Amino acid sequence: MASTDRTLRNTILHECHDSVSAGHLSEDRTLERVKTCSWWPNWKKDFLHNTGKPVTDAKKANRATGKKFGMMIQIQEPKSPWEIVHMAWVTALPPGGDRSYNACLVLVDRYLPCHKDDTAMDTAIMIWNKAISHTGLFQKIISDRDPKIYFSIMDKPP
Repeated sequence: MASTDRTLRNTILHECHDSVSAGHLSEDRTLERVKTCSWWPNWKKDFLHNTGKPVTDAKKANRATGKKFGMMIQIQEPKSPWEIVHMAWVTALPPGGDRSYNACLVLVDRYLPCHKDDTAMDTAIMIWNKAISHTGLFQKIISDRDPKIYFSIMDKPP
């Protein structure tokens, strides 16, 4: 739709950028939305004028306000089991158990450097060399990895 009516143009710009249903998108996405439903001379300039402030100001207003992440530090390799542990809390769980627990604390004893595309055999060898050879076989493994990897590791120890 080609439009020459200033009020209609402002309504289109409002609906494509400022309204609740528009989601206050970025400049590029808003301009793309306007372009699909309407056109008029100098419509990009009207968009910048209609928003009342340059998009860079909107970006500044929407920047993250929380603490910045700290520097990554290398964790020293422990000499014995349970010398160094990682603690992580899993929260917002449904209540369970005799005391209606709603969170759990996960203690991790070791981090082993690896590659995201390691195979089940690579993983089994790494676990064997870095953990089982020092502590003995595990009674149970709990993992969020694919079941195929779990069963492959458990069926064929190196």
